[in-house]
Amino acid sequence: MTVSYWTGQNLTLRAIQPEDIIIFEFLDDEILRNMDSIHFPRSANKMSEWVEEQSEEDDEFRFVAVDRDNNIVGLIETFDCDLKNGIFDYYLAVFEPYRGKGYAKEMILMVLRFFFSERAYQKVNTTVYSFNEPSIRLHEKLGFMKEGQLRKIIFTKGAYYDGICYGMTREEFEQNHGSL
Repeated sequence: MTVSYWTGQNLTLRAIQPEDIIIFEFLDDEILRNMDSIHFPRSANKMSEWVEEQSEEDDEFRFVAVDRDNNIVGLIETFDCDLKNGIFDYYLAVFEPYRGKGYAKEMILMVLRFFFSERAYQKVNTTVYSFNEPSIRLHEKLGFMKEGQLRKIIFTKGAYYDGICYGMTREEFEQNHGSL
C-alpha cells in the first residue's frame, strides 16, 4: 500500500505557490493575531517579494492546506527545526469558513506523522495564545501536554496575553494516534 503523507482524508498539503499571494492579502485580523503577525498594510510588490522568499529551508516549511474542492482552508508552518536534538515547532491557521470541521486536527496529524516517521524528530512544541480557546481545546484533545505558560508575551486587542506551551513526544503521538 502506498502512503502519501500529504494527502489525507479531507485535505492535501502542498507548497506555497506565487499565486497564493491572495491568501496573505486578505487574512483576517483573528488569524493574524493568532500568528502574531498584525502589521501595517504592505504593497503588492512587498507581498510578492515575501511570497517568493518563502522557499523551503531544510525542514522549515510553509504548507497550504486545500480541501477536496481545491479550496484553500488554511496554513501550517514548521519552524525552529533542530534535527540534532530532534525537536521542532509549528503554528497553523484555519480560515474562518472552514473552522470547526476537523481540518486543523488533520493538518497537525499529517505533519507530525511525517516529521516523526520520516525525519527522525522525537518531539514537537507549539505555543497557543491564551485568548485562543478553540486551539487550546484541540491541542489538549490531541494529547499535547501543557509544559508551561509564558506570561504576557503578546500584545493584541489592547491587552497582553499569555503563551501556553504544549509539547508531544513521538511515543505520545504513537500512543494517542497509532503506530507510525
